[in-house]
Amino acid sequence: MVGAGTLVTLLLKGSGITFNTAVIMVGVLMVGYVVFGGMLATTWVQIIKAILLIAGTIFLSILVLNHFHFSFSAFFTAITQVTVGGKQVNFLTPGLLYKPPYGPLNLISLGMALVFGTAGLPHILVRFYTVPDAKTARMSVVWAMFIIGSFYIMTTFLGFGAATILGKEFIAKNGGTNMTAPLLAQSLGGDLFFAFISAVAFATILAVVAGLTISASTSFSHDFYTAVIHRGVERSPGVEVRVARIAAFVVGAVSILVAILLGPAFNVAFLVALAFAVAASANLPVILFSIFWKRFNTAGALWGLGTGLLSSLALIVVSPSIMGVDASTVSAAARHLIQMKPLFPLENPGIVSIPLGLLGAFLGTVFGGPPSDQEKWLELEVRANTGLGSEKAVAH
Repeated sequence: MVGAGTLVTLLLKGSGITFNTAVIMVGVLMVGYVVFGGMLATTWVQIIKAILLIAGTIFLSILVLNHFHFSFSAFFTAITQVTVGGKQVNFLTPGLLYKPPYGPLNLISLGMALVFGTAGLPHILVRFYTVPDAKTARMSVVWAMFIIGSFYIMTTFLGFGAATILGKEFIAKNGGTNMTAPLLAQSLGGDLFFAFISAVAFATILAVVAGLTISASTSFSHDFYTAVIHRGVERSPGVEVRVARIAAFVVGAVSILVAILLGPAFNVAFLVALAFAVAASANLPVILFSIFWKRFNTAGALWGLGTGLLSSLALIVVSPSIMGVDASTVSAAARHLIQMKPLFPLENPGIVSIPLGLLGAFLGTVFGGPPSDQEKWLELEVRANTGLGSEKAVAH
């Protein structure tokens, strides 16, 4: 939401629209899209976003390489001679971002969060409910791995290209780090390409936020409202959908308020890594044990989810990512939250919270009650490895 507000404010510069107004506009659009469009609309916007994102990234990477006459040697030489604050800096030198004494641990923690978190992101997992059968799901995973891997490789050209072509000072004066890709597109491809990349960025933001919102709202309506409050008892048709829509409004309102609180200068890039850390710490242990450990039970799932979620969030709050943030990058209302000295030295909690989530799931299973139904687990194992029976389950 912060990124969307910043983008809209820059695109409509001179129109009098403030950052707060832009965030509210995007939030209302997102909530309306989810409430009235549902899963089908969310799926289509993600399909279109993926096509535009990959196409835009490929073209922008080609423009960056064209700037260096398609010479990898010239490209990487330029990376070693980036001017920052009047000084020449080698961006290939280890430790520029993650400095001693905790630099290596920070990097390992970030890597763990990104690798393991991908398997636990809710708006990624929910995609498996939008395919007709297990075979298609497996094939979609293969394609996704190839496409995502290619995209991550191309970010090398985008990041280093922005550092060498634009420079840190230029980016800071023209929208900040949240606008790096559009600014690079404008520099290399003109205003038309700038508009295209901005549209892609906006579609990406809308797709991700819509995916997260629909995941949160449907989880609340089905897993909490129906399964917990009403203990799975059938109610009149449409009640669960209505609860999901109300939950979507609540999630949207909270996201709007938090974005306004943080302000336009807040660097949202690190939030990506933190979101991956939460997913890896809370969701991944439950997924792994559900598939590979036949003794795993409901108590283990609850302990794993709770331990991973609470430990990752607590460590994030007391880490340099929150307490060590530059006060000038957040709104005045949020500055009192970051005045204290960080209690946890690492910026990403993954290296600690992921093992804690796994440990919580293990201990919860051992001490929390009887093993799960062995016949159901064996049936799940067959489905997970062969896909047999999945079509019947989906139809049911």
